[in-house]
Amino acid sequence: MKKIIFQKLILDVTKFFLLTSISLSLIILVVQAVNFLDYISEDGHGFYTYFGITTLNFPKIYTRVMPFCIFITIFYVINKYELKNELVIFWNIGIKKIKFINILVIFSFTFLFAQVLLNNFIVPKSLDQAREFIRNSNIDFFPSLIKEKKFIDAVESLTIFVETKNQNGELKNIYLKDNLSDDRSQIIYAKEGQIMFDGNKNYLILFNGNFIDVDKEKITTFSFKRTEFDLSKYKTKTTIYPKIQEVNTYSIFLCLYKLQFNKNFNYPKEYFIRCNDNQYSDLIEEAFKRSIKPLFIPAIVLFSALIIVFNKDNFRYNKIQYLLFFLVFTIIVFSEISSRYIDNLTSSIFISIIPILLLMTGYIFLTVALKDGND
Repeated sequence: MKKIIFQKLILDVTKFFLLTSISLSLIILVVQAVNFLDYISEDGHGFYTYFGITTLNFPKIYTRVMPFCIFITIFYVINKYELKNELVIFWNIGIKKIKFINILVIFSFTFLFAQVLLNNFIVPKSLDQAREFIRNSNIDFFPSLIKEKKFIDAVESLTIFVETKNQNGELKNIYLKDNLSDDRSQIIYAKEGQIMFDGNKNYLILFNGNFIDVDKEKITTFSFKRTEFDLSKYKTKTTIYPKIQEVNTYSIFLCLYKLQFNKNFNYPKEYFIRCNDNQYSDLIEEAFKRSIKPLFIPAIVLFSALIIVFNKDNFRYNKIQYLLFFLVFTIIVFSEISSRYIDNLTSSIFISIIPILLLMTGYIFLTVALKDGND
């Protein structure tokens, strides 16, 4: 009987957690998708790229909402059992409160391992893929990319300036600079132009202008009445180096080893090129977020479940419930912001101990409370 009850408990927690975490992540994803839409429009990409980037950001959002959803799930399940008087039945058939809480805490390690997996493998990979997705996608939304009286350099090696642009895509006084290499560039000025589409390719048709080819000290110029400029060959400009969030965990710890313990260590450039002292604080903060922050999950579950220690007939029950709610919420906030205060190995070790201390404190309180007759 007890085994069936605990199985039901785990099933209820799992179902509600998945429901809340996926729903909340999708809501946040939809809100952020608006920002992605602005970004894509300004950077000249189409819907396919927009959809790909939005989807690849889902794991990052999901791992951020996990602690809060675990907290809400434990509170909801326990309160549901309380309202249906199921907890009273559990205690009457011999289930100990500490055993009930232990089952939840032990099961919380499933969430802990899931977040470690997301933080260290899935999220960095998905963010890196999103960056590659942008870099490898062709510009296919040039009409929205080009703006009047503004220099546009959203694509690699190309700068565009247009004085006027009407709704039909007709352009006036166009300036183009294509940096072919460090020593060579091409400059085109045209009085008129228009963007044309041919299948998957975009062309800029230019009229009445001048072409200047600068090759070291050699300059070649000629005039034209009509010429075509192929826009589809250009890629979006992205940073040469990936963001720290996109770098795999092994590369981060390898760089930290070099900076902290062995300055002469030959760090492979293909892992993370910017492995230098300027990146140290950012690297150690990212390592903390990925590996240490999940350790707060068992403490979050334990303090969320402590409400069962108290009798609902107690006149202070509601106040205790609110107090525990506030306490767990504070733990979640602290787990989120604590990484900002990590700037060296000592501070990271100190903050890493806090989730263990919280778990010990919670169990000490639980033991004392049950000895006082609450079991």
